[in-house]
Amino acid sequence: MKNKKIIWVIIAIIVIVAGMAIWGNQSKNNDQASNQEKTVGVLQYVTHPALDEIYKGVQAGLKNKGYTEGENLKIVFQNGQADQSKLQTMSEELINKKSDVLIGIATPAAQSLANATSDIPVVLGAVTDPVGAKLVDNENKPGGNVTGVSDKTPAAGQIDLISKLLPDAKVIGALYSSGEDNSKYEIEQLKKVAIEKGFTVKDYAVPSTNEINSTVSSMVNDVDVIYIPVDNTIASAMQTVVNVANQSKTPIIPSVNTMVEQGGLAAVGIDQYELGVKTGEMAAEILDGKAVKDLPVYSFKTGDIYINEKQAELLGISIPDELKKEAKEIYNN
Repeated sequence: MKNKKIIWVIIAIIVIVAGMAIWGNQSKNNDQASNQEKTVGVLQYVTHPALDEIYKGVQAGLKNKGYTEGENLKIVFQNGQADQSKLQTMSEELINKKSDVLIGIATPAAQSLANATSDIPVVLGAVTDPVGAKLVDNENKPGGNVTGVSDKTPAAGQIDLISKLLPDAKVIGALYSSGEDNSKYEIEQLKKVAIEKGFTVKDYAVPSTNEINSTVSSMVNDVDVIYIPVDNTIASAMQTVVNVANQSKTPIIPSVNTMVEQGGLAAVGIDQYELGVKTGEMAAEILDGKAVKDLPVYSFKTGDIYINEKQAELLGISIPDELKKEAKEIYNN
């Protein structure tokens, strides 16, 4: 009897030791899996300050959620420089790099990625109208493998800003690229509000940056203020727009903070860096295992006010104190 008890004790010890060894191996494997390097492919449409800020924000957003380059994250970055054929080739390259998640910064880049794969999750960074761009079926229930962050700006806020800054303005000149669907969408939204408020809106669409100088030179004779939507073509040539408009002291109301800093008068817009942060955080959620179908497209509810005080001085425009108090940032350079 005594020998049997000893045998049972020995068996129990063996079982416990074996169980601990198995548990230890599983924990080790789980730790290795959690620390395994993930690959995020990023495709940026073109180089300009707004999109560059979004990319910086993407990196910060991923880091906020525990993904750091050189530790457990590899970012493969490509920039199409507004060349559609390059976007297609680069999309394929990012897929071939075995990216776990793809991020498209600006509508053309996102469209290229979405057209290239139906399997790898695609996160939109700065897409104004995801449904109109045929990237998602519904913003609340995206479906498929695409979701992300919209950069649509509040049209009513822009018109209200124009009314406060330029009380005598009657004619708004909408400057945008004829090749960007996101710009057309924003212009239509602006027109609805502007007409209700008694403004006249004139369209000035350009096919490329080559026509911006002559178009702005012409439009300043017929408008009181230039409005620029979220438009990559115009943003990449913002300095040209500012230089020409300043000659006639025509104020510019853009839609993003970086364009105000470059010489726009003011804007009600979305901080491009913060937009990138949200995009990066959403990508991290997918890396953590969250399904795309469970992530609605994110839209900022309100915009922030940005003012270029130096530009106002140049144009002889007085900024109301109430706007200065509300402003998120006032540029003086």
